[in-house]
Amino acid sequence: MTDTAIRRIVIVGGGTAGWMAAAPLAQRLGRRCQVSLIESPEIGTIGVGEATLPTIRFYNDALGLDPADFVRKTQASFKLGIEFKDWGHVGNRFFHGFGDFGVRFAGQAPHMAWLRLAREFDRMPALDDWSMAAVMARQNRFLPPHGAQPGVTDAYSYGYHFDAGLYANYLRDYAMARGASRIEGTITGVEQHPETGFVTAVVLNDGRRVEGELFVDCSGFRGLLIEGTLRAGYEDWSGWLPCNSALAVPSARVEPVTPYTRSTAQGAGWTWRIPLQHRTGNGHVYSDAFTSDRQARDDLLAGLDGAALDEPRQLRFVTGRRRKSWVKNVVALGLSAGFVEPLESTSIHLIETGVGKLIELFPDRDFRPELADEYNRVMGGRYESVRDFIVMHYKLTQRDDTPFWRHCAAMPIPDSLAHQIELFRETGRVTILDPDGFAEPSFVAMLLGLGVVPKRYCPFVDALDLRQLHGHFAGLREMIARAAAQAPDHGAYLAGAAKGVKPQRVTA
Repeated sequence: MTDTAIRRIVIVGGGTAGWMAAAPLAQRLGRRCQVSLIESPEIGTIGVGEATLPTIRFYNDALGLDPADFVRKTQASFKLGIEFKDWGHVGNRFFHGFGDFGVRFAGQAPHMAWLRLAREFDRMPALDDWSMAAVMARQNRFLPPHGAQPGVTDAYSYGYHFDAGLYANYLRDYAMARGASRIEGTITGVEQHPETGFVTAVVLNDGRRVEGELFVDCSGFRGLLIEGTLRAGYEDWSGWLPCNSALAVPSARVEPVTPYTRSTAQGAGWTWRIPLQHRTGNGHVYSDAFTSDRQARDDLLAGLDGAALDEPRQLRFVTGRRRKSWVKNVVALGLSAGFVEPLESTSIHLIETGVGKLIELFPDRDFRPELADEYNRVMGGRYESVRDFIVMHYKLTQRDDTPFWRHCAAMPIPDSLAHQIELFRETGRVTILDPDGFAEPSFVAMLLGLGVVPKRYCPFVDALDLRQLHGHFAGLREMIARAAAQAPDHGAYLAGAAKGVKPQRVTA
């Protein structure tokens, strides 16, 4: 039988995407396949993707990373969700927590029962009071959920904030310890098979040739292989997402170290705040059609709560994705595959998804086109679902104080998103078009937070005894408040987590 196994994988580009690809490939293939990563010292990393979704924990667990070692080596902090300020209208503040609002009652989603109670009682507390993640975040407390089955006080999850450069170095050491090799150099040429067009080698500036059978393009926005060589094409989404510029700057750590990311809407975009152990990450995503780079810089620096540690770094981008992320024997990951602004911390999540799907559909040297077709179908759908979720943040605005927000309110949106919004507005129901993307509670948190109050709720909720329903929700609220109050301070928990210390859990 002919051996068609891939023996040489070349990853073009380092940074977060490159080493996130190298680590699991080296782990799984070991010495049977040479995994080589080429990175240039002349090309810096973007470094804006320091906040994550809870899925990063599954990626880390699959590698067998020790959580305490990870927290210590990457200067990580814990993340319960995102606080939104001035989105929807100036003065608005709400929380997108990781997890549900309590547990289902009589088969109904928690928000459906809450909608009925809010209609029946004038002073019904906000739905956030039934989110363990939101209540803990409000008090700067943190404790991971306990047990596999979510109970009243465990119906939440968490991700991390970390230093992306340190994370890349951490994975580099992991990958190289398992046989991966790092090649330093700048690629000046690409060689292709004369008949198939497959990439066969890349040429470095010192004349070295690096041959491979599978190439993973992590070269950033330029897409050296996927676009520069194979012309995959690019879908421009700036008609839906008008921001095209960003500034990023670190600032000094301040207390308390909050267990959440903060996103604050500005006149022509938004700013982020990401707390780490050793510093705070900050940035401003904006549209240069509605503000100047100088004004954006001034707005960013004026909003820092600690001293700036560097000059803001400029980044330009066009939101969108490659029409195909897998072409011939090249698979694009990270910025090479596409870019959706990091409003919901999806940049690293999209890398996780791409790496995971590549491993699931890993080819041999025959490179059956059906594998690429399936990869492109899944990744295309994932990028589009993320796009729609982000567009929703802009479209559902009541702000008319700047030309930017008036533009966002009036812009057309994808039909898929329009359907999701109108279904919720009219019936309170959420339809999930990507089962592996954002779940129902995330849509509920964002839609209600942005001011979309459903006109109706599930009719079955009216069949529930109102007194029993009210008592049930009052009890849940008390349990969540009590459990959150007993959770440790995030800073204290973080200090213990870096040492591998697990605090005693107190039963609510």
